[in-house]
Formats: sequence, structure tokens, C-alpha cells
Amino acid sequence: MTVIHVPGLPELTPDSPGFGAYLEPTGFLDYDSPAVQRFVREAIGDAGDACERAVRLFYAVRDRIRYDPYRISYESPAYRASRIVEDGFGWCVPKAGLLAACARSVGIPAAIGLADVVNHLNTEKLRARMGGVDIFYDHGYAALYLGGTWVKAVPAFNIELCQRFGVRPTDFDGSQDALYQEHDAHGRLHMQYLTDHGTWSDLPLQQVRDDFVRHYPGSEFAAGAEIAPEQRFEDETPIGG
Repeated sequence: MTVIHVPGLPELTPDSPGFGAYLEPTGFLDYDSPAVQRFVREAIGDAGDACERAVRLFYAVRDRIRYDPYRISYESPAYRASRIVEDGFGWCVPKAGLLAACARSVGIPAAIGLADVVNHLNTEKLRARMGGVDIFYDHGYAALYLGGTWVKAVPAFNIELCQRFGVRPTDFDGSQDALYQEHDAHGRLHMQYLTDHGTWSDLPLQQVRDDFVRHYPGSEFAAGAEIAPEQRFEDETPIGG
């Protein structure tokens, strides 16, 4: 299957050639696996329409899959939606992939997006792993086709992490973009979007790996070493805290 990359959100409708690429299962978005099917059933419950299903899937991925930026691997199996469900943790890129896979499983077209952001509530430990760089390159989000338009959704930070870091959680209503807020719950700078690299019809792992090697030279991020931390990320103290 050819992976489609566009500089922004897909300018496609159900009648457009190539639209099917945003509905199919892939090696990464393996929504036909038993693990993802079970996760989806539990998440959507009795939700009837596409919007309500998308919203429930967003919150399930946001809060049931713990955000963990220390388990970054470049092994393809680590990015399969089924693996993320089974592990119960992931960072922004695999969590975006899981949301896209879940959406496709219920007939909602979905894509993966990448953007560069500055996170002003980084931690000393994570900053060190990034080689002292404060920019999070290739931050992942999902793009869902709902109500005749494409909307962005970031399911990365679980509710427990937001509460511990004093950050307003990202909410999603199915009709508007759900992105990180510019300020946290105390009015401090939290997240700034610098560059949006567009969307892909499948998870662009090689793109992420190449960018990490270029932007984090010599760091653990570039090496892709999957390190089990001594403590959970949400138990650390943010630099701005």
C-alpha cells in the first residue's frame, strides 16, 4: 500500500480517489486485531453516531493508555496499535496511531499528523534524554474525518499526568481541533506549536526516526533506546513547576 503524505490535512472526501487509504488497516494500524477490537468495543459502548464514537475513543486512548516518553523504540512492532493496547502505555506518536486505528475500525477515516512543538513543562530527566533540546520534533496527532471535515485530535497526555503537572487536559467534542493548550492551569506557557508537517495515511516511523537522529544527535532519543524508567513520568517534577 502506498503511504499518502500531504502538507496539511487531507483535502479529500468520500468520493475522492485514494480516500480508501484512510480507512484500511495497515501493519501499524492493525485494527482488525483482537486486542484493538476489544479496546474499541469497551470504549464506544452504546455510542450511536460517528461523532460520539470518536469522542469516546479519544478519551479511551487519552486516559487508558499512559503517556510514557521514555519507551521510544524504532522497532516496528512497538508501534502497532495492538501492541499499544496490550502494553497500556505509549508516547504521542503511537498513541496518535492507536486513535487513528480505532477510528478506522468503526468506519471513521483517519490520518496521522506530525508537528514540532515547544513544551514549557518539560522535566530535567526528559530534557537530558533529548540531549538538552527543548523542542519536541514530530509530535504526533490524529486527524479524523467527522461531519464532512477533518479535525485534529491529540490524545497524548492522560488525565493523571495533567492533574499532577497542573495542566488542563485536552478535551475533544468531535467537531473542533483538540490540541495542547498554550497555557497550563496556572496561566504559565505550556505548549507552543512551531511547525506542522502535515498528515500521512499510515504511521511514518522512518520519518520520525530520521528526524530524531538529525535533531537529537548523540542523545537517547536518537538512539531509540527503550528504557524502563525508575519512576513514572507523571511522578517527576516539571521544570516550570
